Amino acid sequence: MKKTVLSVSALFLACTAVFAQEQDETEKLDEVVISDSRHALKRENSGKTVITISSKEIERNQGKTVAEVINTKSGIEILGSRSNAGQNLSYFVRGGNNRQVLIMIDGVQVNDPSSIANDFDLRLIALDQVESIEIIKGASSTLYGSGAATAVISITTKKSSKDTIALRVNSSIGTNQSQDDSDYNVNDFSNSARVDGTVDDLTYAVSFGHQSTDGLSAVIGTESDRFSRTNANVRVGYKFSDAFNVNVFGSQDKFRNGFDSSSPRIDAEFEGVSDQYRFGIAPKYTYKNGSVTLNAAYTSIEREFFSNFPSSLEGETIAVDIFNKYNFNNQFYTVVGLNYIDNQTVFAEEQSSSIVDPYVNVVYVSDFGLNVNAGGRLNNHSEYGTHFTYNLNPSYRMPLGKGYAKVFGSYSTSFIAPSLSQLFGNFGANPNLEPEENTTLEGGVEVKLSEKLRVSGVYFNRKEENFVRYTVTDFTTFAGEYQNVEDEFTVNGFEFEVAASPIENLTIDANYTFTEKKDVKVLRIPKHKANLNVAYAFSPKTNAGISYQFTSDRLDTDFSTFQDVTLESFSLIGANVNHKFNKRFSGFLTVSNIFNEEYTEITGFTTRGTNVRVGFSLNL
Repeated sequence: MKKTVLSVSALFLACTAVFAQEQDETEKLDEVVISDSRHALKRENSGKTVITISSKEIERNQGKTVAEVINTKSGIEILGSRSNAGQNLSYFVRGGNNRQVLIMIDGVQVNDPSSIANDFDLRLIALDQVESIEIIKGASSTLYGSGAATAVISITTKKSSKDTIALRVNSSIGTNQSQDDSDYNVNDFSNSARVDGTVDDLTYAVSFGHQSTDGLSAVIGTESDRFSRTNANVRVGYKFSDAFNVNVFGSQDKFRNGFDSSSPRIDAEFEGVSDQYRFGIAPKYTYKNGSVTLNAAYTSIEREFFSNFPSSLEGETIAVDIFNKYNFNNQFYTVVGLNYIDNQTVFAEEQSSSIVDPYVNVVYVSDFGLNVNAGGRLNNHSEYGTHFTYNLNPSYRMPLGKGYAKVFGSYSTSFIAPSLSQLFGNFGANPNLEPEENTTLEGGVEVKLSEKLRVSGVYFNRKEENFVRYTVTDFTTFAGEYQNVEDEFTVNGFEFEVAASPIENLTIDANYTFTEKKDVKVLRIPKHKANLNVAYAFSPKTNAGISYQFTSDRLDTDFSTFQDVTLESFSLIGANVNHKFNKRFSGFLTVSNIFNEEYTEITGFTTRGTNVRVGFSLNL
């Protein structure tokens, strides 16, 4: 506990010190957020603290993964992001799990119906494909449907250049070693190429990427478990008129990862393969004060595991979301839509489920400070019938100097149907499961004193009913089944965020999260977590940054003995330098875990020590 207090105190003292510095009053455009309403609204008119990861921040984090970048944000712990590259990822947002996080790519919901959590694997997408990321936390089922109980992670991929043809090449190499290895052998290679452009009313983009990583064992051992990934993407858009345009896209994302035996926990030459194909179309018609958008995609995922218990899984998803946005006199912003999801997978036989959801959402922005975001959604599930979810999110803003002060609150419900794997899968299936239901209450304050300083604090409280978990009934064979937990669970916590630019060219982002899950044993979720990122531009061509992350002690279970263990808290410090040699060529250098901190994410599994990566980008 003492270590927790000292680390968090150091974070806040660092922020306080820089606030006292003289502020540059250079004006910037008002920040716009989209995810919580689907309209482009000023941040001050939003009833949430939406996290925006901009293209500039992504550029500063070259060489990292999507999961690593998201893991620096408040309320989020992505377990596995600090381990072997092939390690499964767990998305703990505000004390929730993978099934409570919805991931979208270019407005299309993505998931894997053959997986236990029906989630999307962030290992499939490379960071250099991404233009920006918006994260909205709290129940968002009204706008985004089943599964959006703790967060929506909305990823936007890179757009086409306005030039007739443009070529971008990214390449990097790095080490990949644990705390016990100091050889600094180059074992991580990443390369990508992208050609895009605009010809009259036609836009196009073609990209290919590859990563190969070796040198690190999955479990603590000596045998290396390799990870390799390939990404291929094609996107074509055509502007038929000022009012109507269409985008068509296709992608293949594939990775192959080595893994070890977890019971007994020993080195093994096991291997898994995940192969995803995705095709879609996104037409949009714009009219006075409004637009109609269709986002439709077909996704096919095949996964195969080669181990002592080999298995092969296939899943298909059709996702269609059509919605009309309309702006009434810049005061009422409405969204009326229909969402259709069809999931199919094959276990002993083919299984499927579908959801048809009409929804409506209204945002009222007054001229005297009151804003209200409210909506409802009617979930029509093929297995569970009809469920109504709703959201009420009022806020009030007041002018404060050159900025504003905003108070806000929300009350939201969500509905999460059991996955096809939990209902009909090969491991612990239970067709009698009931859907999970969550109720989320939150309230907070955001203060923007100037363009140079923004501070926010949010309290959240979530009640979970009919939580689905796997229960072992035979500890010899580990056989069991998925069951609904009869008791209700309560998760509450607090998030604090600071975004500051106290002097010219210096930016500071800091956050702290307290998470407490009551009435149940919590594994691997830290009660305290803090992040600090400091970046400084020495010149228009050179910038550097330092990152700090503190994670408090957590409870885990050693499944070799079925005894609970406490994982010690840890602090990780990293640094990066980016330099533009000219307008076409730039390079970067990153160092992670500079002090080679020894720590554990999952009992018995390897974590990364000090590692170095260097790379370049070429634009032609």
